[in-house]
Parts: sequence; C-alpha cells; structure tokens
Amino acid sequence: MNFVESIKFGFSNYVNFQGRSRRSGFWYWYLFTVLVSLVFNVLSGGKSESFFGFLGGLAALAIFLPSLAYSVRRLHDINKSGWFILFALIPLVGWIFLLVWYVKDSDPTDNRFGPNPKAA
Repeated sequence: MNFVESIKFGFSNYVNFQGRSRRSGFWYWYLFTVLVSLVFNVLSGGKSESFFGFLGGLAALAIFLPSLAYSVRRLHDINKSGWFILFALIPLVGWIFLLVWYVKDSDPTDNRFGPNPKAA
C-alpha cells in the first residue's frame, strides 16, 4: 500500500473497526496526520486563535475517527483486541506497548479478525 492508497483507505473506512490493516498503511496514515498537523501549525504560527488554527482543529477532528479505526485494525492485524488501544491512557508505559505492537509484523496466518491482508 502506498501513501495515497493509505489516505484513501483511511477515509473510506473511517468507521470500520473490523478486519485488519497492514503495517505500511498504518504508518503512511500516521505520516499523513503528522504532515497535516505540521502544515496547520506552521500556517497558524502556533496560535490556535488564528483562522488556520481553527482549520487545524477541524482537520484534527476529521482525522480522529479514521486514526482510531486504523489503530484498532492494526492491533487486529497482530491478533490483539482493539480494546488494547486504551493502553494509551496509561502514562508513558501504555504508549511504549502500543508502539512496539504497531511496529510488529503482521500475524502471518488468518486470525480471528480476518485473513492476512498481505496475502490478499
């Protein structure tokens, strides 16, 4: 999956918390969210009261649900429940666990969340 396909997939499956997502798609989506945030931060000069700050806030809201769905599907890809996303609420340690799982390679076989997306 390339960068553009990942963005299309993210927005077309923004409420789909079922199935699995490949590691490449997840990280391209993450790169997209960082770039969007960076662009609006630069345009607003770091001031949330500005017009671009307001637009950046709207963009963050628009990206939130697809990011959550992508994260859950990524956890499904390594055969973990999507509820493990709540580890993010544990200061420092939770983010470390999630990062390790996000960089982990896909479960090579079909799992309880569906077939291996690499094989498709």
